[in-house]
Amino acid sequence: MNTRVLTGITTSGTPHLGNYAGAIRPSIQASRLPGVDAFYFMADYHALIKCDDPQRIARSRLEIAATWIAAGLDPEVVTFYRQSDIPEIPELCWMLTCVTAKGLMNRAHAYKAAVDQNVTRQQEADDGITMGLFSYPVLMAADILMFNANKVPVGRDQIQHLEMARDIGQRFNHLYGQGEDLFVLPEVQIDDEVATLPGLDGRKMSKSYDNTIPLFEGGAKGLSSAVMRIVTDSRQPGEPKDAQSSHLYTLYRAFSTAQDAAQFRKSLEEGMAWGDAKKQLCTLLEAELGPMREHYAELIARPDRIEDILQAGAVKARRFSQPLMERLREAVGLRSLSVAVPDGAKPTGKKNKEKQARFVSFRDEAGKFRFRLLGPEGQELLLSEGFADPKAAGQIMSLLKSQSLDNYATQEQGVVSVRVDQVLVSQFDAALLPELREAIAGMNQE
Repeated sequence: MNTRVLTGITTSGTPHLGNYAGAIRPSIQASRLPGVDAFYFMADYHALIKCDDPQRIARSRLEIAATWIAAGLDPEVVTFYRQSDIPEIPELCWMLTCVTAKGLMNRAHAYKAAVDQNVTRQQEADDGITMGLFSYPVLMAADILMFNANKVPVGRDQIQHLEMARDIGQRFNHLYGQGEDLFVLPEVQIDDEVATLPGLDGRKMSKSYDNTIPLFEGGAKGLSSAVMRIVTDSRQPGEPKDAQSSHLYTLYRAFSTAQDAAQFRKSLEEGMAWGDAKKQLCTLLEAELGPMREHYAELIARPDRIEDILQAGAVKARRFSQPLMERLREAVGLRSLSVAVPDGAKPTGKKNKEKQARFVSFRDEAGKFRFRLLGPEGQELLLSEGFADPKAAGQIMSLLKSQSLDNYATQEQGVVSVRVDQVLVSQFDAALLPELREAIAGMNQE
């Protein structure tokens, strides 16, 4: 079974070289590995916590999507979507909020840091702190649990949020799972080999320090201008340089082969001038970024193409989120009134017949005829597409009830499609397939 990996990108700024080396490039490389189902999303709801400038957020969504695609992300291979295009995520966020202890949120690093800053300034502890900042670990948990991610690559400063997501998911499973795990508990994935690049002044490259090297912004000229501002020591041409402590060498090594990096280091130690070293770094970076920059410019000029890609990604993502949300609504009691609700009466002493899965048909708001497969405890396992003819829906229910599901199911990229005579009946997350097989097999034995 494939491993599902999920990564979010907050849309509150323009990507720089550090973002590319530390997150974008390794994530794209990981998405091409066999046995990996990659889910990459733009966390634009999270951006509202950090930024109150609508134009900046709108521009950032465009630039970040264009950057990832230009850098080699294949939307046909991965599921690439905007957080705000998946309505099940905020719905799940509210469900999780209702089972999350306030004390857990009180311990979140970002909230505690904001409180500490206020106390230092002799202000009210919660001055300027919004509920978005306070509870955003719950939204992060919803992002992860919505797609039952197995692994989530994060920096060490984000480990606490993964632990919180596990705690919240475990609590929800305990309260509503009735013996089954509604959520997979995610594992944190830390890659210590991923480059953390120094900025122009040697500190970690960050917009907060205003020390970044642009990725595409400003073109080749902007890249060269930034590299030439990298701080170096005062050693003159001909004097041996300390390559190991040089920010320039760290940057070069992050983009070159081991052999080329060794030669660059040797040249520095033999007295290569800092100016010449910076020119070599520019040449190296331009060889990798130049072709991407051209593709990026084409995408920025055609935002409609990006929108089409993201809308297609949302459709792929909702093939997972919609069926799971149906199960979650059922689990918490927000079920259809057409489904019998247990009255909690105690057994009369007679041995009850063992509960079986069952089909329930109904007519939806559009007037189409659909059916659900409900598990022994009333949980929804399958939801059909709509049919104009109720007889067609009934015939398909009879077929599925009397035959093996495998006769009609095909699986691709973690999604199972059920078709009868080439007509799509239903699509659902492949993780549900074993439970569906068991339920239908039980019906066949009736």
